[in-house]
Amino acid sequence: MNIRLLESSDAKKYWDLRLEALKENPEAFAQSYDEAIKRENPIEGVAKNISSNGNFTFGAFKGEELVGVVTLLQETSIKLKHRANILGMYVSPQMRGLSIGEELLLIAIKKAKSIETLEKVNLTVVTTNVAAKNLYEKLGFKIFGLEEQALKVHDEYYDENYMVLILND
Repeated sequence: MNIRLLESSDAKKYWDLRLEALKENPEAFAQSYDEAIKRENPIEGVAKNISSNGNFTFGAFKGEELVGVVTLLQETSIKLKHRANILGMYVSPQMRGLSIGEELLLIAIKKAKSIETLEKVNLTVVTTNVAAKNLYEKLGFKIFGLEEQALKVHDEYYDENYMVLILND
């Protein structure tokens, strides 16, 4: 398994994996598959996002195939620059259970710790995703809040936990 920072040339692979994620786990993402496929020039948008300042999107590759991703996105405003967010965490179902998610997160956390201004990393996770919550807790994230009915997918509500990792602990 090869894990590296994605480049704008990886945008098509990222977009394909993103669409898979939205189909496979619609409850895990704010964006819906239907919204995603209606985007104009999505690959150009992904390429721009991947290469934007403060955006660190890591990908796990099995050969040439992108099988997992995670984004560390640093806040940009002066009062929030001490924070970053973990976004878009996903590993293809056939690759789960191989510690790919953990490896991706460890690299994102290592990157966060290397940024002098960062003091904490936040994320949200659907309360029903026990495997993800267990992984986040194993890596030091702590729950600090609950949003009831955070997402609504096909008339079913999903609650989300807010989690934080304090980097200087």
